[in-house]
Amino acid sequence: MNEVMISQDYNIKGCNSNKKLRLEPVSFILFGATGDLAKRKIFPALYQLFLVNRLPHCISIIGVGRKKLSDDSFKMHVKDSLNEYSRASNIDEMKLTKFLSYFSYQGLDVTECEGYTILLDTVKTREEHFGIPENRLFYLSVSPEYVQDIARNLNKSGLGSTKGWRRLIIEKPFGHDLQTAQELNNKLSHEFNEEEIYRIDHYLGKPMVQNLESYDFANSLFRELWNSKYVANVQITASETVGVEERAGYYDQAGAIRDMFQNHLMQLLMMTAMNLPNKVDEDVIMNEKRTIIQSLRPLQKFEIENNVIRAQYGPGEILNSKVAGYREELGVSSNSHNDTFIAARLWIDNCTWTGVPFYIRTGKRMKEKSTKIVIKFKEELKSLDIFKEKMIVPLHVVITINPEEKVSLKINMKNPLTNTTEPINIDFSSKSENQPEAYELLLFDALRGDSRFYVHWNEVESTWKWVQPVLEAFKENLVPLHHYDSGSMGPDAADSLLEADGFEWI
Repeated sequence: MNEVMISQDYNIKGCNSNKKLRLEPVSFILFGATGDLAKRKIFPALYQLFLVNRLPHCISIIGVGRKKLSDDSFKMHVKDSLNEYSRASNIDEMKLTKFLSYFSYQGLDVTECEGYTILLDTVKTREEHFGIPENRLFYLSVSPEYVQDIARNLNKSGLGSTKGWRRLIIEKPFGHDLQTAQELNNKLSHEFNEEEIYRIDHYLGKPMVQNLESYDFANSLFRELWNSKYVANVQITASETVGVEERAGYYDQAGAIRDMFQNHLMQLLMMTAMNLPNKVDEDVIMNEKRTIIQSLRPLQKFEIENNVIRAQYGPGEILNSKVAGYREELGVSSNSHNDTFIAARLWIDNCTWTGVPFYIRTGKRMKEKSTKIVIKFKEELKSLDIFKEKMIVPLHVVITINPEEKVSLKINMKNPLTNTTEPINIDFSSKSENQPEAYELLLFDALRGDSRFYVHWNEVESTWKWVQPVLEAFKENLVPLHHYDSGSMGPDAADSLLEADGFEWI
C-alpha cells in the first residue's frame, strides 16, 4: 500500500507563543503533594508552564501531604521529580531556583479539621507576601475516599471562604457506580458550586482530542460528511500492552469498564460525535457534549449480551516475551471474573447520527498500545463487481491519539505502474518539538477559569446511567466472560460484534 506523509507544526491554544497572558494571582493548594501523580505529572506540568510564561506572575504553591517535611525538603522533592520527569531538555538552575521559590509545604491529616487552621494561616501569610487577592485553586490529587472530607474541611476551616474566586480540581474515579457517584456529587454540591468543580480527565487534555472540536466546524469537508448520510460506522479503540501491574487492588474491583470505558472512552465518544456551529466557545462545547451523551440509547438488561462483550486476558506473548494471564497476576484472585477488555455497540439517537453504530473497545495486554478513532464512510458503489475485483476500499479517516498524534485519510488512487486502483494513506502529522502535554493544557485552563475540557456533572451522571445496567448484568452473570490471549486484539466475540452488522475493526 502506498503512503503519503504530510507534516505540519502547530501550536496548541498559544502555548508556544511568545505573547504573554496576564493570569490572576493565585494560591495553588495541592493535596497529595508527595504522591506519584504529583511527581510524574503535576510538578513537571507546572514547571513547563513556568518556562513558557503560562503561570500567573504571582503564585503561591503549597503542597499538602501526610508526611512531615520542611519547605526545603519538599522543594528538593519537587526538584527530583523535575530531573526525572520534566520534558525540558535541560534544567536551568537559575530558572529552577525561581520556580522553587513559589513552593511551601504543610503536613496535614486531611480527615482532621484542626490542621486546616494552620494551613489557612500559611495560605494567608503567603497571600500577603505575594500580593494574592484570595484566589484559591484546590487540587485534590488524593484517593476518592478523602475528597468529601477535604471539601467539607476546606469550608469548615474558612479556607474555602475567599474574597476572590475558588476552584476545586478532582481526579477520577468519580464514583464506583451511579449511586456512589450521585452520593459524592450531592455532598460536594453542599460545599462547592458546579461551576467551581473541575473534574479532570487527562484524555481531554491530549492535544489531538482537543483538536476534535475543530475537525468538523473548521473544515468544510468534514463538516458536510460528519453525519449519518455519509458515515457507515465509527470505531474508538484504546488498547494497552501492559497488564494490571501494581494496580491489582484497585483494578480487580474496577475492571476495564470503570477504569477506561465509563470515563475516557465515553469522553472520546462525545468529542467525536459533536456537531458544532461556526462559532465555538466553552458553553457551546459543554452543551453539545451534554446533548450527545443524553441522546445515547440506553440498553435494557436483556439487550446487553448482544451489544457488550467482556473478556479477560490469559497467558500469551507481548513484544516477544511471555506474560502471565490476569488470574496469575500478583494480587488478583485465582477465580476472578473481572473484565480486562470491553467492547460495545452504541447508538446516538439524534438527527445527526441516527442509524450509525459506534463501536468502542478497550483492553489490557493487547497486541499494540494505541488510541485511535476511525470514521468509516459509506461506499455506495461497493456492490458493483468491478469495484470488488479491484479491491476498492471505503474512504475512512483515522485520528490517532496515541502513541503518535496524526490524522490519516485512506482514499483510492490509480497506480500508474500497474494501471490498477489501490488504496493509499495520506497522513497529516504534527512534529512540533514543544507540543504541550495533557496536564499542561488542563492546568493552564483551570488557572484561567476555562472548564470546557473538564468533565461536568451531567456528563458523569449520564455515562453512569448508561453503564449501570451493564454493571448489574455483569454482576448477575448475564453476560459471558470471554478470554483472549495476551498479545492479541481481544476475543473473537468482539470481531463478531461488528461482523453481525457487515463491518470489521480497522
